[in-house]
Amino acid sequence: MIRLRNVEKFFQHGATKTFVLRRIDVDIQEGDFVSIMGPSGAGKSTLLHLIGMHDSSWTGEYHFLDYPIHAMKKKDRDEIYKKYFGFVFQSYHLLDSLTVYENLEIPLSYRNVRKSERDAAVCDVLDRFQMVGKKDLFPNQLSGGQQQLVGVARAIIANPKVILADEPTGNLHSNQAKEIMEVFRKLNESGTTIIQVTHSESNASYGKRVIQIADGWIEKA
Repeated sequence: MIRLRNVEKFFQHGATKTFVLRRIDVDIQEGDFVSIMGPSGAGKSTLLHLIGMHDSSWTGEYHFLDYPIHAMKKKDRDEIYKKYFGFVFQSYHLLDSLTVYENLEIPLSYRNVRKSERDAAVCDVLDRFQMVGKKDLFPNQLSGGQQQLVGVARAIIANPKVILADEPTGNLHSNQAKEIMEVFRKLNESGTTIIQVTHSESNASYGKRVIQIADGWIEKA
C-alpha cells in the first residue's frame, strides 16, 4: 500500500546539508498497524508528515496504492490525502472559529457527502466519544484532552483507508488514552491501516510491528 524508496529530507545551509531523514526504505501493507518509535529529534514526526503528504520538500520515491506521489503535483496529492487519509495531530489542529460539530463535519465535506449523511455521521461519532453535550462549544472552551478527542473523532469520521497519528494520546489521561487505542485497535481489525508515532510502549503494543528510527536512519523496520 505504501512504499518509500531512498527517501531523504535535508535542510541546506550554504554548502552544508543537514539531514533529517536518510535513505528511508519502508513498506507498509494494507491493514497494517505500525508504530514509529525512537528518541526525540530522531525524525519520527517528519516521516509521518511526509507519508501524510503535508511535506513535499524531500527526495526519493513514494508510492501509495498505484499513485507515484513523488511525481505528482501538490493539488493532486491533496486530493489523494483528502480521499484516503485521516490525521491525528499532536497539537490538535482544530479550527478555533468552528464549533466541535463543524470541525467534525469538515472531512465529510471534502468527500462531497450529502448533508443528511454528514449529520448522521457527526451525531454517531459524538455519541461514540460521549461528546454530544459539547457539540456547540468552540475549541477554546474545551480542555486539552477534550480537544484531542475531537481531533481523533475528526480523523476517523470519514472512514479513511489510512489513519496517521502523531503521539495521539500525549495529552490524555490513562483512561482516555486506553479508550483511543481501543478505537484504533477495532478500526485496524476492520481493515484500516494505522501508522502512529509514539513514545509509549503500551501504545505500541496495540500494533503489529515497530519501525525504530534514530538520527534520521531506520534501525529496524
